Amino acid sequence: MLPQLEQALKKAENPKKAKLLQGFFKTRKGEYGEGDIFLGIVVPEQRKIAKEFSNLHVDDLQILLNTNIHEKRLIALLILVFQYKKADKNKNEQEKEEIFNFYLKNTRNINNWDLVDLSCHKIIGQYLLDKERSLLYKLAKSENFWERRISIISTLAFIPLLQFEDSIKLAEILLQDKHDLIHKAVGWVLREVGKKDKSVLIYFLDKYHKIMPRTMLRYSLEKLDEKTRKGYMKR
Repeated sequence: MLPQLEQALKKAENPKKAKLLQGFFKTRKGEYGEGDIFLGIVVPEQRKIAKEFSNLHVDDLQILLNTNIHEKRLIALLILVFQYKKADKNKNEQEKEEIFNFYLKNTRNINNWDLVDLSCHKIIGQYLLDKERSLLYKLAKSENFWERRISIISTLAFIPLLQFEDSIKLAEILLQDKHDLIHKAVGWVLREVGKKDKSVLIYFLDKYHKIMPRTMLRYSLEKLDEKTRKGYMKR
């Protein structure tokens, strides 16, 4: 099936769009996406391709994840999400565990923010819903900032169930992280907590707003009323 997927990618690629994406995802030397190569395929089209090849074997997924072609890695992850959903629906615990472990084995290849954000909470977060979650705290202290982003974004799976404890504790751990992409991720998660329970967010903000990175604070405030937002930003 891999040759057919390659043909689908070839048909969908857009060199003009690729050039724009190379800049948007910071692929120049020294930037966080250094070395990434884009084909210029938009995410909705990648989802279609992933759905068409959702039965791709794990060995082929590993081949895709090992490349420096951004879309190939994202499609591999989207396929994993499809496969995890199917395993969950079929209550296939063994397959869910295998996908979970395969994902963790490949964190070195999940190395841009869209790759993390479109997959980790749908695999890592979903798998840990009814399990012990110390793994997330280990990832939060990793030297790899993509693993740190995986740790906090994975908690998006818990928030709809009104499980905020891990989101808050991980936000505290990452409060003084030096990377802007972590600031944005933590702010996003805090914002989602606030949408479900404003009081939890306000408690966090009252405690930490003076030391939160500006970007993290701004993201966390996005769904609050204007007066409240301005109040925290001025303090």
